Amino acid sequence: MSMNSVQTSSLEEQLPVHAEDERGINLAGYAGLLVIACAIGLIANWIATGTNPIAALPGMVILYLVSVAGLVLARYLPFYLPGVAWTSLLAIIVTLPFVPGSAWVLEKVTVLNFLALATPALAYGGLALTKGEFDIARKSGWKIVIVAICVMFGTFMGSVVIADFSLRLTGQ
Repeated sequence: MSMNSVQTSSLEEQLPVHAEDERGINLAGYAGLLVIACAIGLIANWIATGTNPIAALPGMVILYLVSVAGLVLARYLPFYLPGVAWTSLLAIIVTLPFVPGSAWVLEKVTVLNFLALATPALAYGGLALTKGEFDIARKSGWKIVIVAICVMFGTFMGSVVIADFSLRLTGQ
């Protein structure tokens, strides 16, 4: 055994985060989870914009198909690129003006409101705490609460300053 392999294995044991290799994912399982996410997205879009879910369904189906196609490419192509990168690339390609059917795709997807779709995903991301995160919070104690409040306050105030400055520049 070489010295490098010993150092690498001990380093890997110390790192708490293990990235999932998308070349080994269960496509059927992820496709099912995407169906659930799409259903939640349709409901959120309906609540936020008042758009009938049946009218928004073709756009959601397009988003679903592009997402699944991105996962398939990430799974089966011989070189690694994350599924989100493949999905983004496919979404760009199907909406390019010279691609046949891009106008139809844009017409159907325009019915969907991005913020309405992103809000449930971001809320889940904020609520999904892992055992490692609970361990970190337990070890950090009450001090991390103060740091978190300061970070949130600073981020909010920074956003206020930037928004105020840009509104003053535009004269509004």
